[in-house]
Amino acid sequence: MSTYAVTAARVVTCSESAGQGALGVLEDGAFIVDDKAISWVGKRSALPKGIAVHDEGANVVTPGLVDAHTHAAWVGSRHDEYVVRMAGGDYEAIARAGGGIVSSHRQIVAAEESTIREALIARAKRMASLGVTTIEVKSGYGLLPEEELKQLRAIRDAKSDASIPRIVSTFLGLHAIPPSLRDRRDEFLKGATGLLERVQIEGLADFVDAYIDRNAFSVEESRAFLTAAKAHGFELRLHVGQFSDIGGAELASELGAKSVDHLEVVGEAAMNALANAGVFASLLPTACFTLKQEPPPVARLRAHGIRFVIASDANPGTSPSESLPLAMAMGVRLFGLTPEETILGVTRHAAASLAKDDVTGSLAVGKCADYVVWDLPHEHALLQPWGVARTKRVVREGRVIGGSDLAHALK
Repeated sequence: MSTYAVTAARVVTCSESAGQGALGVLEDGAFIVDDKAISWVGKRSALPKGIAVHDEGANVVTPGLVDAHTHAAWVGSRHDEYVVRMAGGDYEAIARAGGGIVSSHRQIVAAEESTIREALIARAKRMASLGVTTIEVKSGYGLLPEEELKQLRAIRDAKSDASIPRIVSTFLGLHAIPPSLRDRRDEFLKGATGLLERVQIEGLADFVDAYIDRNAFSVEESRAFLTAAKAHGFELRLHVGQFSDIGGAELASELGAKSVDHLEVVGEAAMNALANAGVFASLLPTACFTLKQEPPPVARLRAHGIRFVIASDANPGTSPSESLPLAMAMGVRLFGLTPEETILGVTRHAAASLAKDDVTGSLAVGKCADYVVWDLPHEHALLQPWGVARTKRVVREGRVIGGSDLAHALK
């Protein structure tokens, strides 16, 4: 067992029980790592004697970042349709013409399971270099039962790699209709629902998701699928309100979903339902930027007391970015989020939306030792759009998995 202390000019705990302000900042702070967990947090001056110290000087230290909405298990590229969109092409029209999700579906069908796993691991390593220690990863490009299982198994196998961020897996069973079943919608829905038991038996997912929107799946279609998912013991997180408000937020609230993600288009009734049910609002600024959409009604969501999560939505089409820090910068600049909302949205609130015991979003006693040493002097500097990695050390459960010190740590 390895025991050591970390000290820094600013330790941003994101804990409700330590430090100052909403972010729990400890000036001249410290914490002790015992093997994989944190055993003590406080001021440097109160550190127990005789313990090895890693002094990070003027750098700021935060919890590891949690990217709580990604489609990171993709292969191939959709650069052609990106160019069409940048020239004014409509996303929904591109999808109807066989692009979008269906394009990624074809690439998953053509790929070996090992290829999907290797692509995910490589992507996760790049995300770790940007400060991420936990990634939620969805299926949803397989579409057909056997292809969904292939994608989910690739995600499961990547989970066992301790050198990358921890992975939380989601079965996105209702994402789009595959071309082969376009005229047999009921058959597709039955197949997706029937797959839930297999996913449960094989331990392939922590969550179940559905895309509820005007050109995706209706509330009633989603209700049947999601009710079955709940019966199989799955937690829910849902795509809601990306292009229209058709009642997805109310359904999410009724079924006790942990989060609703997107919310570019959401009305008062939806916000009331989310607030009453305590559902997190996961905002995806990079996708909103790429699709040239109006931002979600952040001020109104805030007024309802709804808590925010910020995520990259990493995917090959609408958010071709692996950078959670970029999404943070866009959240502040384009969405009007406060620094505190943004940082909590990628730490404590993001972790809470994933509802997993080993996913930590704060530096607190008993939590996993997931933390980042930034080559920056203040937590507000994280919100600037650097466009490069500013991490010195990214640590998951006491082990360095990214940052400029990674090569030294592996020697």
